Amino acid sequence: MSSLPPPHLGRVLIIAGSDSSGGAGIQADIKAVTMMGGHAATAVTAITVQNTLGVHDVLALPLHLIEAQARAVLNDIGADAIKTGMLGTAAVVERVAAILDGADVPVVVDPVMIAKGGAPLLEAAAVAAVRSLMVPRAALLTPNAPEAEALTGIAVTDLDGQRRAGEALLALGAKAVLMKGGHVPGDLVIDLLLTAAGEIRLEGPRIDTRHTHGTGCTLASACAAGIARGLPLETAVAEARAYVFEAIRRAPGLGQGHGPLDHGWPLRVGT
Repeated sequence: MSSLPPPHLGRVLIIAGSDSSGGAGIQADIKAVTMMGGHAATAVTAITVQNTLGVHDVLALPLHLIEAQARAVLNDIGADAIKTGMLGTAAVVERVAAILDGADVPVVVDPVMIAKGGAPLLEAAAVAAVRSLMVPRAALLTPNAPEAEALTGIAVTDLDGQRRAGEALLALGAKAVLMKGGHVPGDLVIDLLLTAAGEIRLEGPRIDTRHTHGTGCTLASACAAGIARGLPLETAVAEARAYVFEAIRRAPGLGQGHGPLDHGWPLRVGT
Protein backbone atom coordinates (compact mmCIF):
# COMPACT_ATOMS: atom_id res chain seq x y z
CA MET A 1 0.00 0.00 0.00
CA SER A 2 1.33 3.45 -0.93
CA SER A 3 2.25 5.73 1.95
CA LEU A 4 1.80 8.84 -0.18
CA PRO A 5 -1.05 11.16 0.89
CA PRO A 6 -4.00 11.27 -1.49
CA PRO A 7 -4.20 14.26 -3.87
CA HIS A 8 -6.43 17.09 -2.76
CA LEU A 9 -9.95 16.17 -3.77
CA GLY A 10 -11.67 19.50 -4.30
CA ARG A 11 -15.20 19.44 -2.90
CA VAL A 12 -17.81 21.09 -5.13
CA LEU A 13 -21.40 21.64 -4.05
CA ILE A 14 -23.58 21.94 -7.15
CA ILE A 15 -26.92 23.74 -6.83
CA ALA A 16 -28.80 23.15 -10.08
CA GLY A 17 -31.54 21.28 -11.89
CA SER A 18 -31.62 17.62 -12.91
CA ASP A 19 -31.55 16.57 -16.58
CA SER A 20 -33.08 13.14 -17.17
CA SER A 21 -31.10 12.71 -20.40
CA GLY A 22 -27.79 12.96 -18.52
CA GLY A 23 -26.34 15.54 -20.89
CA ALA A 24 -26.72 18.73 -18.88
CA GLY A 25 -27.66 19.91 -15.41
CA ILE A 26 -26.70 18.03 -12.26
CA GLN A 27 -25.80 14.91 -14.21
CA ALA A 28 -23.30 16.73 -16.44
CA ASP A 29 -22.00 18.64 -13.43
CA ILE A 30 -21.22 15.47 -11.47
CA LYS A 31 -19.44 13.91 -14.44
CA ALA A 32 -17.35 17.03 -15.11
CA VAL A 33 -16.33 17.57 -11.49
CA THR A 34 -15.39 13.90 -11.15
CA MET A 35 -13.32 13.85 -14.34
CA MET A 36 -11.54 17.04 -13.30
CA GLY A 37 -10.41 15.46 -10.04
CA GLY A 38 -13.04 16.73 -7.62
CA HIS A 39 -15.81 15.39 -5.40
CA ALA A 40 -19.31 16.45 -6.48
CA ALA A 41 -22.20 16.92 -4.05
CA THR A 42 -25.58 18.30 -5.04
CA ALA A 43 -28.63 20.28 -4.07
CA VAL A 44 -31.27 19.72 -6.75
CA THR A 45 -33.45 22.76 -7.52
CA ALA A 46 -35.77 21.19 -10.09
CA ILE A 47 -36.47 17.94 -11.92
CA THR A 48 -36.75 18.27 -15.68
CA VAL A 49 -38.29 15.81 -18.12
CA GLN A 50 -35.69 16.20 -20.83
CA ASN A 51 -33.97 14.51 -23.75
CA THR A 52 -31.94 15.65 -26.74
CA LEU A 53 -35.09 17.01 -28.39
CA GLY A 54 -35.95 19.41 -25.58
CA VAL A 55 -37.43 20.02 -22.14
CA HIS A 56 -40.91 18.52 -21.85
CA ASP A 57 -41.82 19.26 -18.23
CA VAL A 58 -40.32 20.80 -15.09
CA LEU A 59 -41.05 20.18 -11.41
CA ALA A 60 -39.54 22.80 -9.10
CA LEU A 61 -38.54 21.49 -5.68
CA PRO A 62 -39.78 23.27 -2.53
CA LEU A 63 -37.44 25.94 -1.19
CA HIS A 64 -36.96 24.19 2.13
CA LEU A 65 -35.80 21.01 0.40
CA ILE A 66 -33.31 22.90 -1.77
CA GLU A 67 -31.85 24.58 1.30
CA ALA A 68 -31.91 21.39 3.36
CA GLN A 69 -29.86 19.54 0.74
CA ALA A 70 -27.25 22.30 0.64
CA ARG A 71 -27.06 22.63 4.43
CA ALA A 72 -26.71 18.87 4.86
CA VAL A 73 -23.69 18.84 2.55
CA LEU A 74 -22.07 21.98 3.94
CA ASN A 75 -22.53 20.93 7.58
CA ASP A 76 -20.90 17.54 7.04
CA ILE A 77 -18.73 17.16 3.94
CA GLY A 78 -18.14 20.87 3.40
CA ALA A 79 -17.19 22.52 0.12
CA ASP A 80 -14.15 24.16 -1.44
CA ALA A 81 -16.31 25.76 -4.15
CA ILE A 82 -19.98 26.03 -5.05
CA LYS A 83 -21.37 25.95 -8.58
CA THR A 84 -24.88 27.20 -9.36
CA GLY A 85 -26.85 26.39 -12.47
CA MET A 86 -30.60 26.29 -13.12
CA LEU A 87 -32.40 28.20 -10.37
CA GLY A 88 -35.70 28.83 -12.14
CA THR A 89 -37.44 31.46 -10.02
CA ALA A 90 -36.67 34.62 -8.10
CA ALA A 91 -37.60 32.87 -4.86
CA VAL A 92 -35.00 30.16 -5.47
CA VAL A 93 -32.40 32.79 -6.39
CA GLU A 94 -33.06 34.59 -3.10
CA ARG A 95 -32.83 31.38 -1.06
CA VAL A 96 -29.62 30.27 -2.80
CA ALA A 97 -28.04 33.71 -2.28
CA ALA A 98 -28.64 33.29 1.46
CA ILE A 99 -26.99 29.84 1.37
CA LEU A 100 -23.96 31.27 -0.42
CA ASP A 101 -23.52 33.99 2.19
CA GLY A 102 -23.09 31.39 4.89
CA ALA A 103 -20.68 29.18 2.97
CA ASP A 104 -17.67 31.51 2.53
CA VAL A 105 -16.19 29.66 -0.47
CA PRO A 106 -15.71 30.73 -4.12
CA VAL A 107 -18.88 30.52 -6.19
CA VAL A 108 -19.03 29.76 -9.92
CA VAL A 109 -22.31 31.13 -11.25
CA ASP A 110 -23.66 29.76 -14.53
CA PRO A 111 -26.67 32.04 -15.14
CA VAL A 112 -28.75 29.36 -16.85
CA MET A 113 -31.73 30.88 -18.66
CA ILE A 114 -32.59 28.81 -21.73
CA ALA A 115 -32.11 25.12 -22.54
CA LYS A 116 -30.23 24.10 -25.69
CA GLY A 117 -33.55 23.33 -27.36
CA GLY A 118 -34.99 26.76 -26.52
CA ALA A 119 -37.11 26.04 -23.43
CA PRO A 120 -36.91 28.73 -20.73
CA LEU A 121 -35.22 27.58 -17.52
CA LEU A 122 -35.41 30.92 -15.70
CA GLU A 123 -38.54 32.99 -15.28
CA ALA A 124 -38.31 36.41 -16.91
CA ALA A 125 -39.06 37.99 -13.55
CA ALA A 126 -36.06 36.22 -12.05
CA VAL A 127 -33.46 37.81 -14.35
CA ALA A 128 -33.32 40.90 -12.14
CA ALA A 129 -32.77 38.69 -9.10
CA VAL A 130 -29.85 36.94 -10.81
CA ARG A 131 -28.41 40.34 -11.73
CA SER A 132 -28.69 41.79 -8.23
CA LEU A 133 -28.07 38.71 -6.07
CA MET A 134 -26.01 36.14 -8.00
CA VAL A 135 -23.69 38.29 -10.11
CA PRO A 136 -22.17 40.14 -7.10
CA ARG A 137 -21.59 36.81 -5.32
CA ALA A 138 -19.74 35.24 -8.26
CA ALA A 139 -16.04 34.51 -7.99
CA LEU A 140 -16.52 33.46 -11.62
CA LEU A 141 -19.55 34.19 -13.81
CA THR A 142 -19.89 32.12 -17.02
CA PRO A 143 -22.57 33.65 -19.29
CA ASN A 144 -23.08 32.86 -22.95
CA ALA A 145 -23.99 35.70 -25.31
CA PRO A 146 -27.81 35.60 -24.82
CA GLU A 147 -27.42 35.43 -21.03
CA ALA A 148 -24.97 38.33 -21.00
CA GLU A 149 -27.36 40.36 -23.15
CA ALA A 150 -30.25 39.65 -20.77
CA LEU A 151 -28.17 40.66 -17.74
CA THR A 152 -26.62 43.82 -19.22
CA GLY A 153 -28.79 45.00 -22.11
CA ILE A 154 -25.67 45.03 -24.29
CA ALA A 155 -25.81 43.28 -27.67
CA VAL A 156 -23.23 40.49 -27.86
CA THR A 157 -22.70 39.72 -31.53
CA ASP A 158 -18.94 40.11 -31.79
CA LEU A 159 -15.78 40.28 -29.70
CA ASP A 160 -16.33 43.92 -28.81
CA GLY A 161 -19.80 43.10 -27.52
CA GLN A 162 -18.37 40.26 -25.43
CA ARG A 163 -15.83 42.64 -23.94
CA ARG A 164 -18.32 45.41 -23.18
CA ALA A 165 -20.84 43.00 -21.61
CA GLY A 166 -18.10 41.37 -19.56
CA GLU A 167 -16.92 44.73 -18.27
CA ALA A 168 -20.50 45.63 -17.37
CA LEU A 169 -20.84 42.40 -15.38
CA LEU A 170 -17.61 43.14 -13.54
CA ALA A 171 -19.08 46.54 -12.69
CA LEU A 172 -22.14 44.75 -11.26
CA GLY A 173 -19.87 42.98 -8.78
CA ALA A 174 -18.63 39.73 -10.35
CA LYS A 175 -14.98 39.09 -9.42
CA ALA A 176 -14.28 37.45 -12.79
CA VAL A 177 -16.33 36.87 -15.94
CA LEU A 178 -15.79 34.18 -18.56
CA MET A 179 -17.61 35.58 -21.59
CA LYS A 180 -18.27 32.52 -23.72
CA GLY A 181 -18.20 32.92 -27.48
CA GLY A 182 -20.06 29.84 -28.64
CA HIS A 183 -23.07 31.90 -29.79
CA VAL A 184 -20.92 34.53 -31.53
CA PRO A 185 -20.45 33.86 -35.28
CA GLY A 186 -17.02 32.98 -36.63
CA ASP A 187 -14.69 30.10 -37.45
CA LEU A 188 -13.03 30.52 -34.06
CA VAL A 189 -14.73 30.23 -30.68
CA ILE A 190 -13.27 33.07 -28.63
CA ASP A 191 -13.85 33.21 -24.87
CA LEU A 192 -12.74 36.21 -22.83
CA LEU A 193 -11.74 35.87 -19.18
CA LEU A 194 -12.10 39.31 -17.63
CA THR A 195 -10.98 40.37 -14.17
CA ALA A 196 -10.03 43.66 -12.54
CA ALA A 197 -6.45 42.90 -13.64
CA GLY A 198 -7.32 42.72 -17.32
CA GLU A 199 -8.37 40.31 -20.04
CA ILE A 200 -7.20 36.90 -21.23
CA ARG A 201 -8.29 35.69 -24.66
CA LEU A 202 -8.87 31.95 -25.12
CA GLU A 203 -9.65 30.63 -28.57
CA GLY A 204 -9.94 27.49 -30.64
CA PRO A 205 -11.50 26.24 -33.88
CA ARG A 206 -15.27 25.88 -33.93
CA ILE A 207 -16.41 22.27 -34.03
CA ASP A 208 -19.24 21.70 -36.53
CA THR A 209 -21.63 19.48 -34.57
CA ARG A 210 -25.15 19.42 -33.18
CA HIS A 211 -23.95 17.48 -30.13
CA THR A 212 -23.40 20.35 -27.72
CA HIS A 213 -26.04 19.65 -25.07
CA GLY A 214 -24.74 20.64 -21.64
CA THR A 215 -21.62 22.50 -22.72
CA GLY A 216 -22.33 25.45 -20.41
CA CYS A 217 -23.04 23.27 -17.38
CA THR A 218 -19.98 21.16 -18.07
CA LEU A 219 -17.62 24.11 -18.50
CA ALA A 220 -18.78 25.89 -15.34
CA SER A 221 -18.51 22.72 -13.26
CA ALA A 222 -15.08 21.89 -14.66
CA CYS A 223 -13.96 25.41 -13.72
CA ALA A 224 -15.41 24.95 -10.23
CA ALA A 225 -13.50 21.68 -9.82
CA GLY A 226 -10.23 23.38 -10.66
CA ILE A 227 -10.93 26.25 -8.29
CA ALA A 228 -11.88 23.76 -5.56
CA ARG A 229 -8.54 21.99 -6.07
CA GLY A 230 -6.74 25.28 -5.47
CA LEU A 231 -5.67 26.01 -9.05
CA PRO A 232 -5.18 29.65 -10.09
CA LEU A 233 -8.27 30.96 -11.89
CA GLU A 234 -6.56 31.21 -15.28
CA THR A 235 -5.31 27.62 -15.02
CA ALA A 236 -8.68 26.29 -13.87
CA VAL A 237 -10.45 27.96 -16.79
CA ALA A 238 -7.88 26.84 -19.36
CA GLU A 239 -7.98 23.22 -18.16
CA ALA A 240 -11.79 23.23 -18.07
CA ARG A 241 -11.99 24.67 -21.55
CA ALA A 242 -9.60 22.06 -22.97
CA TYR A 243 -11.62 19.28 -21.30
CA VAL A 244 -14.91 20.56 -22.76
CA PHE A 245 -13.58 21.03 -26.29
CA GLU A 246 -12.31 17.46 -26.37
CA ALA A 247 -15.61 16.22 -24.90
CA ILE A 248 -17.44 17.98 -27.75
CA ARG A 249 -15.04 16.57 -30.34
CA ARG A 250 -15.58 13.04 -29.01
CA ALA A 251 -19.38 13.36 -28.58
CA PRO A 252 -20.88 9.88 -29.05
CA GLY A 253 -23.76 10.99 -31.30
CA LEU A 254 -26.60 9.96 -29.01
CA GLY A 255 -30.17 11.07 -29.57
CA GLN A 256 -32.06 12.72 -32.39
CA GLY A 257 -31.45 16.31 -31.35
CA HIS A 258 -28.75 18.16 -29.42
CA GLY A 259 -26.76 15.20 -28.14
CA PRO A 260 -24.57 14.97 -25.03
CA LEU A 261 -20.80 15.33 -24.82
CA ASP A 262 -18.38 12.54 -24.01
CA HIS A 263 -17.73 13.51 -20.41
CA GLY A 264 -15.69 10.39 -19.73
CA TRP A 265 -13.20 10.76 -22.57
CA PRO A 266 -10.12 10.99 -20.31
CA LEU A 267 -10.80 7.43 -19.15
CA ARG A 268 -10.25 6.16 -22.70
CA VAL A 269 -7.18 8.15 -23.67
CA GLY A 270 -4.45 5.75 -24.73
CA THR A 271 -6.77 2.73 -24.74
